[in-house]
Amino acid sequence: MQAVQSWRCIVFRTQTGFSLIELALVLVIMTLALGGALVPLNAQIEQRRLSETAQILNEVNDALLGFAIRNGRLPCPATSASNGVEDPVGGGSCTNSYYGYVPAVSLGLGHLDANGFLLDAWGNRVRYAVTSTGNWAFTSAGGMKGAGLGALTSTLAVCASAAGTTSTGCGTATPLTSADPNAPPAVIFSLGKNGAVPPPATNTDELANQDNNAVFVSHTPNPAGAPGGAFDDMVIWLSPNILYGQLVNAGQLP
Repeated sequence: MQAVQSWRCIVFRTQTGFSLIELALVLVIMTLALGGALVPLNAQIEQRRLSETAQILNEVNDALLGFAIRNGRLPCPATSASNGVEDPVGGGSCTNSYYGYVPAVSLGLGHLDANGFLLDAWGNRVRYAVTSTGNWAFTSAGGMKGAGLGALTSTLAVCASAAGTTSTGCGTATPLTSADPNAPPAVIFSLGKNGAVPPPATNTDELANQDNNAVFVSHTPNPAGAPGGAFDDMVIWLSPNILYGQLVNAGQLP
């Protein structure tokens, strides 16, 4: 009689448990549910990083205007050896005019790494280019005032794609900034999420922002395989007319 009761107990426990197949199905369903939830979460994280980086770039733009009002010039870019300080200190002929870093220490900005470099929301250093025209009039003490409004020009250009550009201008590509005298005196940009990895030769639009010349590319993000290759750079530029207006109001330009 006792053996029969034990057998019944075993049967009962077996019937109320889960088989390996049932457990596997539960795990598959949970994995699919979690995977579906992670997709919109990742999208939200990337959108937040885009917004944060856009804010950082705008803060740099404002800081450049404040620096110019105070000093009558724009700062030189920082170099990899200057730790967030403009190079050279005091401006003049910049060590690297087209592919340097934001001189965040000289501008008094935050979001810095341990070496003084301004970082975007992906942890990559934010870039900064400044024009060398007029014998470095924009970065030399008294240079803009000495040149006068009528003589201030810039060679920097921002284009809608790299296709058709030259090393000095947009060429047949659509320009996003006007030619002299309304070309931007400075360009500020983030290399985006993939900034830590050098772009392949097929990413011509991203390569245009890293080839150390006066021509830059800006457009909405593109996936791999699109014309110009994958592109996630974020590029803004300093308006010359806003700069000049601020300097006139501050008495730094006649």
